[in-house]
Amino acid sequence: MDDDAGDGAASGGTKRKAPAAASSAGAKGKAAGKGKAASKASASASATAKESSLLKQKSPAEFFAENKNIAGFDNPGKSLYTTMRELVENALDSAESISELPDIEIIIEEITKSKFNTMIGLVDRARIDEELYDDFESAKAREKRLAKEARFQETQAKNAALGKKVKEAPAARGKGRGEAAFFRVTCKDNGRGMPHDDIPNMLGRVLSGTKYGLRQTRGKFGLGAKMALIWSKMSTGLPIEINSSMKGQNFVSFCRLDIDIHKNVPHVHLHEKRENKDRWHGAELQVIIEGNWTTHRSKILHYMRQMAVITPYAQFLFRFLSDSPDKNLTIQFARRTDVMPPIPLQTKHHPSAVDLLLIKRLISETTKQNLLQFLQHEFVNISKSHAERLIGEMGPDFSAKTTVKSLTSQQLVRIHQLFRQAKFDDPSGNVFEGHPFIVEAGISIGGKDVKHGLNIFRYANRIPLLFEQGADVITRTALKRINWSSYKINQQQDKIGVFVSIVSTKIPFKGTGKEYIGDDITEIASAVQSALKQCCLQLKSKIVKKLQARERQDRKRNLNRYIPDVARAIMETLGEIADESPPKRPRYDKEDEELLEKVNSEEVTEMTFRDCLTQHVEQVDYEMALEYAMQSGVSEEPREAFYLNSLEGSYKFTDFRSPVFVFRFIH
Repeated sequence: MDDDAGDGAASGGTKRKAPAAASSAGAKGKAAGKGKAASKASASASATAKESSLLKQKSPAEFFAENKNIAGFDNPGKSLYTTMRELVENALDSAESISELPDIEIIIEEITKSKFNTMIGLVDRARIDEELYDDFESAKAREKRLAKEARFQETQAKNAALGKKVKEAPAARGKGRGEAAFFRVTCKDNGRGMPHDDIPNMLGRVLSGTKYGLRQTRGKFGLGAKMALIWSKMSTGLPIEINSSMKGQNFVSFCRLDIDIHKNVPHVHLHEKRENKDRWHGAELQVIIEGNWTTHRSKILHYMRQMAVITPYAQFLFRFLSDSPDKNLTIQFARRTDVMPPIPLQTKHHPSAVDLLLIKRLISETTKQNLLQFLQHEFVNISKSHAERLIGEMGPDFSAKTTVKSLTSQQLVRIHQLFRQAKFDDPSGNVFEGHPFIVEAGISIGGKDVKHGLNIFRYANRIPLLFEQGADVITRTALKRINWSSYKINQQQDKIGVFVSIVSTKIPFKGTGKEYIGDDITEIASAVQSALKQCCLQLKSKIVKKLQARERQDRKRNLNRYIPDVARAIMETLGEIADESPPKRPRYDKEDEELLEKVNSEEVTEMTFRDCLTQHVEQVDYEMALEYAMQSGVSEEPREAFYLNSLEGSYKFTDFRSPVFVFRFIH
């Protein structure tokens, strides 16, 4: 069997070698497959490691540099406007923080290309290959442009000859983007100033600032002048310069710095103390940026005018300087009142406005030991009895003496859920997401240099809002939710000024550019609508009074127009009757006879009738006006002085008069 088996094996060995070989090859194939899989796994691991090595963390400065449009730096023109705006608003906040009447000077100085090149040490170079440049114009293109301009001038000449309106020639535009324009923006104030050692971080580190408390402030995101510094670094590469001095300091801090975009840290070129001879306090910031004065000149001036309206206690001096004297501009907005509004106070959080992260932060920062004290002192509108009721509602795991530092994550969630569901009194002002806000409004009719229709002026925390007007809650309310005709106002023909100011500890701007407030917040939309309607009602009463006075004038004018003719006709009729002989004249009453006698004796003349008719017109007009006033409630009867006389003998007296009453003081 062994032999047979061996023979079989031998005899069949040849036959089975192929499968064996195949098996061997299969094994090799499997081995090869494993090798490929291992290779793929190795490659995958390598790719994963490579991807891991590519993960980066961007700094806030780098993020805003790459997304500068969300902070209002969309293009050179908008960047010039936003830079000026941020510096002005910081200056106002600084002065108001120390109750100082703001005195702010803004200078925008145009810097030519050659001057800019000199500043950075770059030598001007003339063009050699004109066709290389994007604004190159070929001979054929120039010929076509000149022919088009000639046709335009010919058409304009014909229109002028026919008395038609002549259009202004369109500005010549080259194909290219043109050369960059540079500007030095300087803003000087009389505010708080900055501590010497804090200046680098206050201006050279994004999202660091002093405005993160819960109070009404113009700024909120810690960007401000830092974004201008980022734009300066991106467009010119030049640092910002700061002079600053605090009240009582005998030195001025000078700092020249730029920002390390990738690390979000200040790069200080020079930081020193200089003598403060004038005892000045405040800050002066100077930054050189790329900009466009031509496209945003009107917006910048409009902003300054509106800022003067909303902050009448501030004085502004604005200057634009250029090498062309005809472009220079100086405007001063004088202070119109010495009374400043009170400084906004930092407030505590409303329970309905907090989230889990904020609750945790408040617990980590509180000095209160137990839950009862924590609820009472870290939030507004929670009294002791209210706090006890809230704790009782939280469950058996809570008590008034529970240590706040020992609260678990689950317990914090329970507190948060209760805050969202429980009822709390509103803080002063209506509430949006637990934040109080106040809406102030005003409406005007007429005015000089005002266009017909709605002229809407929007303010948020005393900042003029000039962009994205169509999407703003104020604009949409004025256009869609106010029926102007019901208030005797013609929306198309009248010159209507709509002024709305919203102030809050949290203005819900759409985007960090602070351009507009969305129309999707019911509380704010309702408050704006209510404020405008109240103004419309007040304005309507004045309009009705004005219309009433105009109607009275028209009525009196029409009646007075006929008085001479009527008086003459009456006098002629009476004269004819008086001249008739007694037999022909019918008998009249005694009063009529007396009148005829007075006519004969010329005691009654045509002028007598004129005077009587004039007095009658005045009396009728007064009675009609009084009746209308009683019905409409828009006017009042003329007041007359009335006294309580003494019952005893003679006396001396002195009258004290007011618009409402007369007080007689008896000596």
